[in-house]
Amino acid sequence: MTQVTSGDVVRIHYTGSLADGSVFDTSEGREPLEFTVGSGEIIPGLDKAMPGMTVGEEKTVTIPCDEAYGPRHEEAQQAVPRGQIPPDIPLEPGLQLQMRGPDRQAVPVTVAEITDEAVVLDANHPLAGKDLTFKVALVSIG
Repeated sequence: MTQVTSGDVVRIHYTGSLADGSVFDTSEGREPLEFTVGSGEIIPGLDKAMPGMTVGEEKTVTIPCDEAYGPRHEEAQQAVPRGQIPPDIPLEPGLQLQMRGPDRQAVPVTVAEITDEAVVLDANHPLAGKDLTFKVALVSIG
């Protein structure tokens, strides 16, 4: 049987979960995810798990945060005075917003905390600092 090698275009079905078993993403009910192995299109740990797989094979891989979305960085949190947030934005913890960085690039942020004086915005990826587990099924190669 043909095995996946770097540079192959593959299609996989997957379910991603956290250490507590909660699912954060799945391809169930959607088309399989298609990507080129070794191209950096997906997180490094999942990319590294693909070579050697054959069509129809399933496996479960645990990926440390350093090979997923990286560690959390406290300096990626910023308190913004409440008055600088437009009043029409319904603030609540977990709300995802976009800020503009110094280079005018859009930066996704999550509302981490709200006080009377400030809103703490977190620019870390929501899965930063977390080890991830993926159940993967190889659908096709090429």
